[in-house]
Amino acid sequence: MEKAAFEGWLESVSTTFLALSDQQRNQSLDHLISLSGAAQLRHLSNRLEALLKRDFLRLLPLELAFYLLRWLDPQTLLTCCLVCKQWNKVINACTEVWQSVCRDLGWRIDESIQDATHWKGVYLKAKLRMKQLREEDAFETSSLIGHSARVYALYYRDGLLCTGSDDLSAKLWDVRTGQCVYGIQTHTCATVKFDEQKLVTGSFDNTIACWEWSTDYNDELDTLVSGSADFTVKVWSLSSGTCVNTLTGHTEWVTKVHLQKSQVESMMHSPGDYILLSVDKYEIKVWPIGREINCKCLKTLSVSEDRSVCLQPRLQFDGRVIKPQQDPSSLSLLSFGEVFALLFDNHHLYVMDLRTEVTVGRWPLPAYRKSKRGSSFLPGVTAWLNGLDGKNDAGLVFATSMPDHSIHLVLWRENG
Repeated sequence: MEKAAFEGWLESVSTTFLALSDQQRNQSLDHLISLSGAAQLRHLSNRLEALLKRDFLRLLPLELAFYLLRWLDPQTLLTCCLVCKQWNKVINACTEVWQSVCRDLGWRIDESIQDATHWKGVYLKAKLRMKQLREEDAFETSSLIGHSARVYALYYRDGLLCTGSDDLSAKLWDVRTGQCVYGIQTHTCATVKFDEQKLVTGSFDNTIACWEWSTDYNDELDTLVSGSADFTVKVWSLSSGTCVNTLTGHTEWVTKVHLQKSQVESMMHSPGDYILLSVDKYEIKVWPIGREINCKCLKTLSVSEDRSVCLQPRLQFDGRVIKPQQDPSSLSLLSFGEVFALLFDNHHLYVMDLRTEVTVGRWPLPAYRKSKRGSSFLPGVTAWLNGLDGKNDAGLVFATSMPDHSIHLVLWRENG
């Protein structure tokens, strides 16, 4: 058929087709399809795919595409990255999406980093770490061997663990290498503490000793505070070794003392000033730090009016109630943050997501020493409890003294 005649015929057929009902149009198409060969059917298939299978992610404005992507779960997002180069490019450019999935896994988000590819990589690393926690593969263990008698006192700071023992010694250990970096002969240690220059030991023989294990001395307060079985709290000058104040008012053995900067203002202090917290079996007392004789307690907090509830050393509380999946009567709380809590019982160490109250990981523990005299266990690095960031999941997690006088360490395994 000549071109002009064909165009006239096509115009006439088109006009007639548009005048038909939907049913008549469908019948006409079915008849034409039945008359078509392979070349026509292939042409029809290609045209229909372009018309019906539209790439909405390519066609939508980027802001709308990002909004839709936020509704997808992480695994679906990763699958969508495989659809085509364009989808992979769009998804990898959505910073908010990858930050959100990282946050859901308990990861801390630095809002100043707006590189979506960075956060996608963080998510993949976070996903692996959470998988390791679930499968009991996130930690590893080691032992510190060097004491010849029971170890009661433990204190951890900046990669160093201090241990105090009945063998009349205190030692500082590098938990990464397992090497003892400093040791002293002292009294039987009930508690130990150290900073960059000093190591302090307290004993059941009613004495406190301060040792300079590093050169240079610089202390903001020049103050040491101790609590005793005689119901008193004593404030000491470290430079002179003299007691400058004795605080009275407790009616039970003072099991915990803690110096910290105040965040509120009162008649006795301003924000940023140091205050003292002292704890006995039933009460917490708040004191100003000064050298006035007969210093008055600022506040006394009672656990219960009838003393039916007791405080324990290392107790932490911010108003939240933690409801673990395990039997709570056998659990002890080691530490907690904004995202995770670290708990343990006689057999396992547990990591709980406080947002869901679900145990996301656990680790088996040996038969460790349980002591009412001094600390026999403690948490290590706790910054990760406020959210993992890919860097703070390293170092010591948990330490406990063992019946064979060694110290059992639980450490983060390198995130491969």
